[in-house]
Amino acid sequence: MPSVLAGGGSAGSRGRRRSLRPSSSLSEINVVPLVDVMLVLLIIFMVAAPMMQRGLDVNLPVARRAPQISDERVFVTVPITFARDRVVQLDDETIRVDVLEERIRQRMVNRTDKEVFLRGDGGVTLQQMIDVMDRLKAGGVDKVGIVSKLPGER
Repeated sequence: MPSVLAGGGSAGSRGRRRSLRPSSSLSEINVVPLVDVMLVLLIIFMVAAPMMQRGLDVNLPVARRAPQISDERVFVTVPITFARDRVVQLDDETIRVDVLEERIRQRMVNRTDKEVFLRGDGGVTLQQMIDVMDRLKAGGVDKVGIVSKLPGER
């Protein structure tokens, strides 16, 4: 808030008083120059950073023919009701465990990576999981991965 200072009369003022003039104190920092300098430094570092990253020059080999990588994973889920009804889930399809071997064989015909991910309910016994694994191996699966959760996951 500016304060008002009275202009004091001097000896040579001949009785006239000077007008009141406002006086302001500089208690605020002007941030515009600070922002300008920071933006200039940011641009300098953005331009200079890619020039600092220098790696080794390597001539990579080129493959004539690479096998196709299948990013479609096959999941087999063993529910808690497996002991009662002997039903598993192959991706989104519910099938009986008796036909699992043939269905897996059909899925693995054109695949280069013959791997399946096996998910089982916490209440399913180890013997039941091994029974499903044996059927997967008989269907032509090379690798069976067991999917689990970390303690904090839902």
